[in-house]
Amino acid sequence: MVVNPNVYVLSDSVGETAELVIKAGLSQFVSGDYEIQRIPYVEDTETIEDVLFMAKEKNAMVGFTLVDPYLRDYVNKRATDLGLEAIDIMGPMMHSMEKKFNKSPRLEPGLVHKLDEDYFKKVEAIEFAVKYDDGRDPRGIARADIILLGVSRTSKTPLSQYLALKRLKVANVPIVPEVDPPEELFTANPAKCIGLKITPDKLNDIRRERLKALGLGDQAIYANIKRIHQELDYFDRVINRIGCRVIDVSNKAVEETANIIIHSIQGK
Repeated sequence: MVVNPNVYVLSDSVGETAELVIKAGLSQFVSGDYEIQRIPYVEDTETIEDVLFMAKEKNAMVGFTLVDPYLRDYVNKRATDLGLEAIDIMGPMMHSMEKKFNKSPRLEPGLVHKLDEDYFKKVEAIEFAVKYDDGRDPRGIARADIILLGVSRTSKTPLSQYLALKRLKVANVPIVPEVDPPEELFTANPAKCIGLKITPDKLNDIRRERLKALGLGDQAIYANIKRIHQELDYFDRVINRIGCRVIDVSNKAVEETANIIIHSIQGK
């Protein structure tokens, strides 16, 4: 019976991957009564020697994720010399992938955490889009990578979310004749602002369908063509005052509009 096993985890990065794998394995043999000590950012054989001798003294196992083949071989050899059980978590997998892809690995520690960083940037952008959706908080205008402007039903929200998946922080502001736009709009960099234009007939169709979906009559002022013209005229005045770019979204899918925006940003 295994009693309170000790495991030393060696890694050339933070060691989270190795620790998770070790914990998954231990869970099949013990019920949480174990001790794992993580040694991150291992770059030399001296550190390895120190850890292996500590493991020897405590009759511990060693788990490791090291992309450097020299360090991997060193751990395996020295663990054998000392009679230690060493678990090479990365080595066999990288060897198989090397054969499968017929190419050498990059041998760069911490690449998975670069991917994690990319993931967290995406999450941050999504949270930003939600927080600063529909003009809820004008303070987001100064912090945004992109500021979308448009009347109701010009796909501001779905476009903001789509761009957030590309790690872009987007604030969107509705343009309504009865409500003065936030002053932050007129002090923001016009290059970050994008007006979403739409034809009156297309907007009328979209709004009528929206009202039907809500179980309401399509004669409401929301879908009144005269009202729509008033809103779009006001939109034009605001956009002209800002001096920003305008994209006609009348017959474009969200993805198509997003790609236009992304390409315009990359081209700067």
